[in-house]
Amino acid sequence: MKTAVLFPGQGAQFPGMGRDWVTAFPAAARVFERAERALGFALREACWDRGEEVHRTDIAQPGILTTSAAIVAVLVERGLDPARTTLTAGLSLGEYTALWYAGALELEDAVRLVRLRGEAMQAASEACPSSMTSLMGATPEQAEALAAVGRAHGICAVANLNAPGQVVLSGEIAALAAAEAAAPGHGVKRAVRLSVAGGFHSECMRPAAERLERALAEVALRPPRIAFVSNVTARPLSDPAEIKAALARQVCASVLWERSMRHALGAGIADFLEPGPGNVLSGLLRRITKDGGPEARVKSVQTPADLDAGA
Repeated sequence: MKTAVLFPGQGAQFPGMGRDWVTAFPAAARVFERAERALGFALREACWDRGEEVHRTDIAQPGILTTSAAIVAVLVERGLDPARTTLTAGLSLGEYTALWYAGALELEDAVRLVRLRGEAMQAASEACPSSMTSLMGATPEQAEALAAVGRAHGICAVANLNAPGQVVLSGEIAALAAAEAAAPGHGVKRAVRLSVAGGFHSECMRPAAERLERALAEVALRPPRIAFVSNVTARPLSDPAEIKAALARQVCASVLWERSMRHALGAGIADFLEPGPGNVLSGLLRRITKDGGPEARVKSVQTPADLDAGA
């Protein structure tokens, strides 16, 4: 049976994420301890005890990765075998978790990279006032037409092609405002400004991409032991140099999540597992399969209670 393990990106975070796993399972606690030693600060305190601080980009990114890795550690104890997984992928930030899962990155390198990535993206957001807008029900063609409208007023790009009708624009504030105003005339009924730090996956993030590229050059990255599907190409990448280049490009490039999942489905994968936090990827996959894709079984593991539900 062909299987895939999918890892969430930023937006999945919430205050207290991972606490129930650490409380119940020593294997999960050990993952958080390793992450904290690598980072040099109390990640658990930042994620659990400081309220909205968990939503800061530089906290959310290592927090999400560590929570997913902690859940995987418990699942491995209960029989999950990464070596028997056919494919792995992650949404944006989740690519780093996927590469860890595939044996390409050490956990310590992964959390340090995403901490730096979060800091760099936050700094780029502060330097370039920007945001993101969800185009409810839009097609890729409608989104690109609206991005073209926005580009007359500044940076504007299609940032996420997540699932049918789930498309996101990113760019400078004036550019997004112009695209939003033009949305009804392009057949898009709702354009919703998202509560994010900045214009991720657009040229607004160019300084962050350059900083990340330098950091990636200093990190050891091995060929993944299982197929790793890139957000940038929607195809598997195995060469470490190509993976590093794609990770750096990804900060400014469109996330091709729907195409990535259609590649997995086309490869015959029928079982998908999403180790939380959250269950966004499970929902996206159901939308993709409902829109003419092959049938697939998808399981989200967010809390320890999900273990007893057949995870």
